[in-house]
Amino acid sequence: MDGPKLNELPDGSEDFGPYLSSLRRGALQSSELPADSSFSDGFLIKFLRARDFDVELSLKLLLNYQRWRRESPEISTCLSPSSVVDLLQTSYHAVLPQRDHSGSRVLIYRIGQWNPKDWTVFQVFRVSLMTSEIISMETETQMKGLKVIFDLQGWSLGHALQINPSIARKISSVLSDSFPLKVRGIHLVNEPMFFRPVFAMIRPFLPDKIKQRIHMHGSDYHDSLCDFFSPHILPPEYGGEGPGIEEACQDWTNQLFQSEELLQQIAAHPTGDISITPSVSLISEEVDTDHLSEW
Repeated sequence: MDGPKLNELPDGSEDFGPYLSSLRRGALQSSELPADSSFSDGFLIKFLRARDFDVELSLKLLLNYQRWRRESPEISTCLSPSSVVDLLQTSYHAVLPQRDHSGSRVLIYRIGQWNPKDWTVFQVFRVSLMTSEIISMETETQMKGLKVIFDLQGWSLGHALQINPSIARKISSVLSDSFPLKVRGIHLVNEPMFFRPVFAMIRPFLPDKIKQRIHMHGSDYHDSLCDFFSPHILPPEYGGEGPGIEEACQDWTNQLFQSEELLQQIAAHPTGDISITPSVSLISEEVDTDHLSEW
C-alpha cells in the first residue's frame, strides 16, 4: 500500500505497525536524542502522515522538530496562552470552525492586531506554535493539512524591524521541514509594498513546493480568496458567509485556554510527546461537505 493510501487509514490500523517500528528504531538509534527517549505511536504517526509514510523523510522531520525545539527555547518552552492573553484578546488569530472543501484546517492571522511595541516576535510566534501543536494532534488535520491566511493590513516598520535573518529561518523551518503538519496553502492579503523585503528574507529558506503554494491577493481579495475557499467557511470580512472574524478569534482563544494544561505539558516534555485519545478532536469542527462538488 502506498503512502497516500496509508495516510487515509484510521488511527490504530494494523498496517501502520512496520512503519511505526522502523521510525521508532531510527529515532532511538539517533545520536541527536537522549538515550532514554521513548516515543508513543500517537506521536510518531504525526510525522509519518506528514511525509506520507516515507520512513526516511519522517525520521528527518522528527529530528528537525526536536532540533528546532532545542534551538528555540524562547518559543518552545513557554506555550502558555496566559502569557499572551492580551495579544489573543486583540482578535489577532483564529482557526475557523469549518474545514475547507479538502478537509484542511484554515487559520487566519491578523498582523495589524499585533502591536510590536507591546509584543515581541517571539511572543507572537508562540501563538502560532500553540495552535500548531494542538491541531497536529487531530487525525483529520494530520491527513489533510492546513491553509493559512495572513492579513497584513497594518504592517509597519515596527513589525519589519523585528524580523531578522535568524527569525526568518525559524519561521521558514516551521513552514517547511520542522513541524509535522502539511502546509497546503499560504494566502497573503493586504500586503503592502514594504512587506516585500521581509518576504524576500524568508523566501530563500522555503522549499519550492511551499513557494508554489503562496498566493498574494493584495487589497482586492474578496473574490480571489473565494477562488480557493468556499464562501461558506470564510468570515464576512474576507468575502465569506461564515461567522465574523471577531467571533472566530474569540472562539479559538477560548479553545487555547481550555488546552493550557496540555500545552504546558508539551512544552515541559523533553521530546514533546504528549498523547491524547486519537478519536478525540480538541476543538469543535465541521467539514464543508455541502460544497465538495463545487471544487
